Amino acid sequence: MAHAYTPGLKVKKFTIVSKTRRLPIQGEVLVKEGDTVKHDQVVARTQVPGEVHLINVANALGVDPEEISQFMLKGLKDPVAKNEVFAKRISFFGLFKSFVKSPVDGTIELVSDVTGQVALREAYIPVEITAYIPGKVVHVMPREGVTIRTPAAFVQGIFGVGGEAHAQLKMIAKSPDDALTAQMIDSSHSGKVIVGGSLVTGDALAKAAKTGVKGIVVGGVEDEDLIKFLGYEIGVAITGQEEIGLTLIITEGFGKMKMPQRTFDLLKSFDGREASVNGATQIRAGVIRPEIVIALTEKEAKGLVEDEEEATGGMTPGTPVRIIRDPYFGAIGQVAGLPVELQKAETESDVRVVQVTLEDGRKVIVPRANVEIIEE
Repeated sequence: MAHAYTPGLKVKKFTIVSKTRRLPIQGEVLVKEGDTVKHDQVVARTQVPGEVHLINVANALGVDPEEISQFMLKGLKDPVAKNEVFAKRISFFGLFKSFVKSPVDGTIELVSDVTGQVALREAYIPVEITAYIPGKVVHVMPREGVTIRTPAAFVQGIFGVGGEAHAQLKMIAKSPDDALTAQMIDSSHSGKVIVGGSLVTGDALAKAAKTGVKGIVVGGVEDEDLIKFLGYEIGVAITGQEEIGLTLIITEGFGKMKMPQRTFDLLKSFDGREASVNGATQIRAGVIRPEIVIALTEKEAKGLVEDEEEATGGMTPGTPVRIIRDPYFGAIGQVAGLPVELQKAETESDVRVVQVTLEDGRKVIVPRANVEIIEE
């Protein structure tokens, strides 16, 4: 049987999701192996050193660097408030006075008699890491973080913006063809992750943010609407750090693109359930996909077996795929055949191709590199 491997987006009714939650610098881990945690539970915390400000006190006071210590009003490790005078020079019987004020609230970390500079460090910034997903702690890295594991339904998107969030799923669209418009959003959706169909409009994005919607999952978005909503164009760097008030997950791509029926039905089956979502996306090396994680109870997961065939075996006839380049960008279908012979592409290169039966019944032939598997 013809056989090929290509990576794809996961759409799974059941899988085991593992998340490693790691501090940016060493700190304190607050849970132990075997503990059961909730999504918003703090599992580790630390304090990140504040920004350092260098102030040339010697120049400000008009003295040599080795003299600044005698004019300091504060010593090492002493706290200083913003605009507080921490160095002073009075000369000519009090006729001339020079002062140096702190530009920030902080602590004196260094007084150099070589450069004449004083280093002021802002207050330490507390950092807390939450579990993100409810589940069991299966591994603890002392002073660094933990790994949490849970049985879950799992859906990956193709693109997203906005960071981690956790809220109740709310289906708004009645079918995967429906566009999500501003008129469909009201105050009852505040604090929820809402699910649309083929498109979210620019007005809907603005209203969702204003209403307090935590997240949106939808098939597509117009590029110009996203740029207007963000206020800038997305570059090639990783997304997920945008401060836009919500998390947006696009399952198919840019433009009006019908959400696959299997994805829509899966999300609909969990209407009203709690979900963890993350819009972080990186397309280049070290691929990161936006995701929706719906944790299952032990009772729900009992007896279920994860189907790993597509993830490890690759494409075979009948495998559901998504075309990821023009002229059929975003189209969903099934593998109909995997010709062995190389065929000439538009670039005049000889490439391996795949025959795909689209949802509308058309059969098209595209390079294998232009499709990705939709894992179920």
